[in-house]
Amino acid sequence: MDWLARYWWIFILIALVGIFINVIKDLNRVDHKKFLANKPELPPHRDCNDKWDDDDDNPPKKS
Repeated sequence: MDWLARYWWIFILIALVGIFINVIKDLNRVDHKKFLANKPELPPHRDCNDKWDDDDDNPPKKS
């Protein structure tokens, strides 16, 4: 078991290479043109602090 204590990093490297290969395979299966053709419409952006915008602490502008 001395070899396992000495070369444990090789097992981690093999696992990371396997994960990397699986990610590449999954990304190749994604059809981005089909997704963009059927992309859902996003709602307009709402600021979470929109109620704070009603309070105006600045002095009025002189015109």
